[in-house]
Parts: sequence; structure tokens; C-alpha cells
Amino acid sequence: MSSHPPSSLEAGLAALKAEDYSSAIQTLEAVVNKEGSNPAGLQAQIGLVVAYSRLGNLTQAIALCETLTQSSNSQAKQWADGTLKKLITRHQRANPPQKDVTGFVPLENVSPPQTPAKPQTESNPPKPVETPATSSTDSSPPQKTASNPIPPGNPPARKVPGINWQHAPRAKIWQPLQPISLIPLRLLAVFTFIALFWVIRELLKWGMGFINHILVKLPFVNPLQFLYNDPTNFLVVLLLFAIIISPWLLDFLLGKWYGQRQFDKDALNTHSHEAIRVLHRYSQQQGWGFPQLRILPISAPILLSYGNLPRTARIVVSQGLLEQLADDEIAVIYATQLGHIRHWDVGIMSLVLVVTIPTYKLYQQLSSWGNRISFRFGQSIVAAIASLVYIIWCFFTGTALWLSQLRLYYSDHLACSITGNPNALTRALLKIAMGIAKDIEKQEHTTWQLESLNILMPVGFGQSICLGSIINYVGVESFLMWDYLNPYRYWFSINNTHPLMGDRIQRICKIARHWHLDTEINIESQQSLKLKPQSFLLYIAPWLGIPLGLAFAFLMWLGWQTAFALKLLNLKWIYDDWSFVIGFLLIGISIGTLIRINFFFPDIQSATVQTESRLPDLVTNPASLPINSTSVRLVGTLVGRRGTSNALGQDLILHSGKGLVKLHHVSWLGQSLPPQAWIGRQITVTGWLRRGATPWIDIQTLKTQAGKTINSPHPIWSTVLAVAATAWGSYLLLKS
Repeated sequence: MSSHPPSSLEAGLAALKAEDYSSAIQTLEAVVNKEGSNPAGLQAQIGLVVAYSRLGNLTQAIALCETLTQSSNSQAKQWADGTLKKLITRHQRANPPQKDVTGFVPLENVSPPQTPAKPQTESNPPKPVETPATSSTDSSPPQKTASNPIPPGNPPARKVPGINWQHAPRAKIWQPLQPISLIPLRLLAVFTFIALFWVIRELLKWGMGFINHILVKLPFVNPLQFLYNDPTNFLVVLLLFAIIISPWLLDFLLGKWYGQRQFDKDALNTHSHEAIRVLHRYSQQQGWGFPQLRILPISAPILLSYGNLPRTARIVVSQGLLEQLADDEIAVIYATQLGHIRHWDVGIMSLVLVVTIPTYKLYQQLSSWGNRISFRFGQSIVAAIASLVYIIWCFFTGTALWLSQLRLYYSDHLACSITGNPNALTRALLKIAMGIAKDIEKQEHTTWQLESLNILMPVGFGQSICLGSIINYVGVESFLMWDYLNPYRYWFSINNTHPLMGDRIQRICKIARHWHLDTEINIESQQSLKLKPQSFLLYIAPWLGIPLGLAFAFLMWLGWQTAFALKLLNLKWIYDDWSFVIGFLLIGISIGTLIRINFFFPDIQSATVQTESRLPDLVTNPASLPINSTSVRLVGTLVGRRGTSNALGQDLILHSGKGLVKLHHVSWLGQSLPPQAWIGRQITVTGWLRRGATPWIDIQTLKTQAGKTINSPHPIWSTVLAVAATAWGSYLLLKS
């Protein structure tokens, strides 16, 4: 135990905060001599770097910072790496030093200075270096109160484990950004409406036909004639009417099922003065009324907007978001919702929400009934129906995936242009991801509010599971490298509800550099990595089977056509049955799947299997593709929804000692023990870790401490499906 009194460190930091740099250096140097590389010594060294740089002694600051880059403490090293680059740049440019009084806050009980922010010359020091014994303590941010308002220009420092917030500056005077063409967004909104209409119409036609088919089979019952009518015109009118009434209908649905209530301006003002000013100013510029505000009593950070016109728009925020973001971060995240209202995509997304919320509520209610059924056969029937409803909900949500992604790029751009604060937007997005991950850890499952509202949220819960938890153990820049450097990244985000976080933040950083600002995190504008295409082509081999099958079908058609023209064979009947094309497509997909299996599911060898200590490093390789799987054996707690609501295994997550990671499981037919039966228990997962848009593990086995095991036969099912596709395709060819 150190004999040096803690008050010396506190006195040195207090002198640094008071800008008495000479006294700070004298005191902190004494602490360094006593403490060495202990946590207190590291804090003192960080303080010395700041003091030297502000006195203009850049040579000594750089030398000490270089020493810190070799530290074994990851937080101190990460801060030193970022600060060293800025100090070297200052030294090379030979600029005179400028004071940065945004405040060095190395102690948890020291409040940030409440003085106007000045131009910043280097990164703020990180929060105190914690020992392993204290790093797991509760880190929930303090709630602001109306009696202690925070000036919007100087947001409070929030304690967030694993990230050393630089609190990079905002633009003081800036020119609004060049508007982006809205044509792609508008075209995608029209496409989303058409896709949603088509999916609903096809499901409706199938349901009507199925009902009449059953009625025809039953004795003494006639089919319903109106079910034979084409529902197209009725459905178009119904969807247009739903858009018109969507603000009031969603008011009712969110109030009844989510506890939504009115949120007046005074209440928002206690959390963010700047948010009120931004909403007032922009609404007046656009000739709108002040947006209607709503709040959800939910601990997870959620934000969304709905309506059909600017004057009917509502902006909804959760209590958790207000408690976890600072003043300027709340303001800029509210500004993103103004972007949705300004770009008119809010109307189509409101329609999607009108369709998906009742569908998801039906799935939730069926799951609740299924959990209360005692006999297994009845529970299986209800679980099958609930799972079918969940799949239908996924289809409805899937119609808006691309619009959901694109609209966020536009709203980020407008929010930065309105507030001049791209760095606050970066912090807000990352804090939302971390807040969602923390909520999943706390609740031990993905709440139904998160999943059902996910399509309209600024950050998706799926991307937050790993991102929001593992960046506590690895630098955020390292984790996000895959999102903006991997050349095939966009292919793996096609089925995601939200754009890649790294790609999104890189664009925000580009805006910050456009205004000559330091960036919150160090994401440089770089070209994508140059990777050989073989791995990517191997991964998409089943999909490449589709053009291969079409090519074979064309060659067969051409051969038949030639034989008929030369009067060698009369095969004109082939033109009356084109099912042979489907047969070739199935065979092509089957061939691609069989080619990929051995590469996709390599043998798991005990000598090469990786454990949870390596998990943060395994997900940070920007050149990795899902086909480049890593064999892992991780120990942790299985979390997710219980019972019928997880019959498809859609909410299985491993909470390991290094963060959360999504699990993919497939069951044997008639498997008596599903994985959700072990939720809340410590398990060992063996499988293949894959890095795509979101990291996940394909399970091979789940094992409890008592030795019970559940197998997940991914390779076997892939082989079975490939053989079945070949058999079906061959049957169609022979039938033709």
C-alpha cells in the first residue's frame, strides 16, 4: 500500500484545475516519484502532460506522453496515444499554446468547471485509472436537476466505463452544410410503401384463400364469396387512411401499451436548455409549430418521431436517454428527429409503426398465453402460432430496412448543420449503444419495447449488443475499424435495420474536419482495405448458385430450341412448363451450399480454440469476414427472453466477462430441451465466432456446469437443406 497521502494527488489536480500549473507540476512530480506506475501515479503523469502542454513545454509533455503510451493500463495508454498525435502536431506547427479550461476531471467527485468553453488544444484527460477491483462498480450517470442547470456550451462529464471522452469542441461560428439531394430518400420512401403494400396484400390473399380452402373441405359449409375478391383497391385506401390518422393512432397505441405520456417543454428544459433552443429556432425557421413532445418511462435510451406533417409530428424520448446523455448531446439527438420531419420520411415510417406494433403485440400476447399453458402439446401449438406471427412481423419490418438505414445518414447531416456540434452527436450515438447494452445486461433479455420500436430508433439494439459492451474492454476506434475499412461491409449490412456505426461516425468526423474541429474519436478518412475476393465469393457461394442455375437453365433452353429448329427433336412442350428454371435454381443453390460447408464450419480443435480473454481482439480485425470463423469456447451467463417468446431462439445472448455477443442456434426436430430453458444460468458455449456487421457465434454445443449439453447441428442442417434442394430441383427437372 502506498504511503503517499491521497490529498497530495488531489491538491495537484486542484491546482491544475485552477490553472496554477507551476504548483501543479511541483506537487504531481512528487506523487509520480512516490507512486510510480500505480493508478495514482498514472493520474499524476496524465496531469503533468496537461500542465506541461499548457505552459508551452511541449518537448517535456511529448516525452512523458510517449512513456504513457507504453503503459500496461489500457485507459492510460489509449488517452496517451490520442494526445500524443495532437501534441506532435502542435509542436510541428510551432503554434503558441492556448489554454484549455474545459476541465481536467481525474476524480469522480470533482465537477467540471462551469465556465465558458474556450478553444481546445489537446484532448481532455480521461477519468481516473481504475484498478480491476473497482472497475466493475455501478457507473450510472447522475441525473441533472432543475435547481442546478448546466450551461449548454459546457456539458457535464459523464462517467462511462471503457471510453475516455475527449469532449472535443463544437463549432462556434459555422456555415451550414451543403444540402444533400433528397431524391434517393424520396424514391426509397416510395419503394418502402410499395413493398409494405405488396407484402400485406400477398399475406392477405394467402389468408383469404386458406380460409376458403378450409371451408370447402368442411361439410355443410360454403366458402365466403367476398374472400375471392381482389383486396388491392381496399388495401391501398386502407394504408393511405392509416398514414392520415397515424399521429393519433400511434398516440393511442404508445400510450396504452408503452406508457407514453405528455412531456412539456419545461420538463425537457431541466435536462437540456440547448434542446429547447434548437427546437424553437429550427421550427421558426421552417414555419412550423413547436413539435409535440412525449416521454416513455423506459430505462433504455430510446428516441423516435412519428406523424404525417410537421405540424402533427411528435418526438418521443425515453427517461433513460435523458438520464444518460449530457445537455448538448440531448440537443443534437433531438435535432436528428427534426431531420426526419424535414425530409418527410417520418410519414412512411409512421405507417410502418402502425402496422408493426399491433403485429408485435399479438406475438407478445400469444407468447404470454403459451407460457401459462401447462401441458406441452398445447404450449407447442401456441409457440408455433406465436413464431409465425413473429415471422410476419419480421416481413413487415423488413420492408423498411433500407429506408431505415438511409434516413439516418440524412438526419445526422442535418443535425450537425443545425447545431454545429458533430462531436456531441458522436458521443450521443456511442452512449446510446452503451446504454442499450447495459439495459440488456440489467434486464437479462432484450425487452419487447426495444425490439418493437427498433426500426425508428437512432441506434439499433442488434448492433448495440456487442458494440455497447465490448468497447468497455477495447478501444472504440479499434472496434469500429471493420465498419469503415472492410471493403465488403455494405453487403453484410443489407439485412440490418441501421447503418454501420463506424461508417456513420466516419461521416460525422468528416463534417467536424470540414469545420476544422478536433474529432471526438480518431477515425481518419481512409480507403477501404484491399482484400482478395476469394473469401467473400466463398461466403456467398449459395447465392452465386442462383445465376449459375439461371445460366444452366438458359443453356438447356437453348439446346432444346436448337434441336427443335433442326427438327431433331420436338420439345416444343417445354415452353408450356417453365418449372425447370426453378429446378436449376435449387440445384445451383445446393451446389453453392455444399461447396461452402467445410470452410464455414471447420473442425473445432481444442489446441486452437479461443477463450473469452481473446474476445475483444477477435472482433476488431477489420479484414475479417464471416467465412473466416474462429473456434471459441466462452464461459458466461445465457441471457434472453424465456419460454414461448423465444421459441425461434431469436434472443439468445452470451454475457461473458468481456461483454455481450449474439448466439445463433438451430434445434433438432423434436428437441426436448431448448436453450431458453437455461437462461440465467452459467454455461460454456463452443462454436464459431464470426465478424460481420454485428459479431455472432454459431453454436456447436451449450454445456452447463452440471455437465448437461445441448447440440446445435448447424453443419448437419446445412447439408440436409442442400441435399433436399438438390432432390427437389431434380424432381422438377424430371417432371418437366
